[in-house]
Amino acid sequence: MRLLNKLVVASVPMVPRRVIRYFAGRYIAGETLPMAVTCVRQLNAENVCATMDVLGEDISTRAEAIASRDSSIQVLHTIAREHLDSNLSIKLTSLGLKIDKAFCLENVREILRVAASHNNFVRVDMEDSTCTSDTIEVFLAAHREFPNTGLVVQAYLFRTEADVRALAAEKVNFRLCKGIYKEAPAIAFQTREEVQQNYSKLLDIMFDAGCYVGIATHDTVLVDAAYATIAKRGLRKDQYEFQMLLGVRPELRKRLVRDGQKVRLYVPFGEHWYGYSTRRFKENPEIAGYVFKALFTRNT
Repeated sequence: MRLLNKLVVASVPMVPRRVIRYFAGRYIAGETLPMAVTCVRQLNAENVCATMDVLGEDISTRAEAIASRDSSIQVLHTIAREHLDSNLSIKLTSLGLKIDKAFCLENVREILRVAASHNNFVRVDMEDSTCTSDTIEVFLAAHREFPNTGLVVQAYLFRTEADVRALAAEKVNFRLCKGIYKEAPAIAFQTREEVQQNYSKLLDIMFDAGCYVGIATHDTVLVDAAYATIAKRGLRKDQYEFQMLLGVRPELRKRLVRDGQKVRLYVPFGEHWYGYSTRRFKENPEIAGYVFKALFTRNT
């Protein structure tokens, strides 16, 4: 990242929230469930499916965790009622992972019971490395009771290969992503090339084990490599899908759809949009630059 981009990203916390909200519109579906439903319905009309996520993580009270659980359950009921082509993503820190693992697991079970009643699927997101072991532990406990769930793994962590080999024995449904959190060189690959190489290696391990994989990337190099792997293995299109974030590289999404690939977009929404949006700006300094420039326009 260039020095100017670093300075722009560092300045984001000083930008008025109304300006951030304006530019965050490409990354979030809105602050309410009806707004998210409208977004998903439009994606479905474009032959794209979704995974909806109620924003909010690192809560500090049981009441907040229960509220998050209930919001996720409401999403599942709404998906069924509105006949949307969407599943649900959840973050365990929003369900009490850092308060009590047993409490978190029960919240997850409540969500999965509802998902099973609607014949729907729930994806457990992966957060920063301090949560990795606990997330896998809670996921496995839930998965053995409710197989209608999958897990995200991050290619930039050294430990992920061992985790994937163990999880693949359980025929886990994976979402393979690069990883977005800043992690230390002692535990994570630091260069783009190293992460790309490990990503492709992990994808091979998953396919070797016969696992369904959500190939989650906006990296054209990895998309092209995945295409080659899929063709070489002669995989059917019901053995994998491509996954992307709402608002990121729409031209790549359209290419995948034109190629007849199944594409799923991560559709976040809710009151806690600010933290999510600023993380997206850090990943995409060009958008952060738009925010910075907006400070000098008459309308802001």
